[in-house]
Amino acid sequence: MGSHAVADIRNESFPEYQARIEDTYIDGYDPVSLGAPHSSLNRVPTWVAMGLILSTLFGIGLAVWGAGAMAYGFGSQTHDLAQRLLILGIAEAVITAVVGAILIVIGRKDYKAYRKRTGRVN
Repeated sequence: MGSHAVADIRNESFPEYQARIEDTYIDGYDPVSLGAPHSSLNRVPTWVAMGLILSTLFGIGLAVWGAGAMAYGFGSQTHDLAQRLLILGIAEAVITAVVGAILIVIGRKDYKAYRKRTGRVN
């Protein structure tokens, strides 16, 4: 007697395919950024990162104010306050820029996976 193998009829008859939208793209088609499911512009971390990077301007402005106050003075304020403004401004700019850069990397994760998977640039 031979061994009887039982066929997996369900999986052989109806295989499950993971269809991706890029499989339907015509060669040469560049998907619109907001319409593509892999777009970084559809992700919240990307927009929060853009806001954080923009908010580094506050820290830069504060640092410039502190440096200017240290160099030229500003009325009856002390030198220590100007130095604190400079340090706080630099700290704010660096921290928000680093957090923003990390969130940009997180927000672009799907796009980088799409590029690696398909070899497409857009």
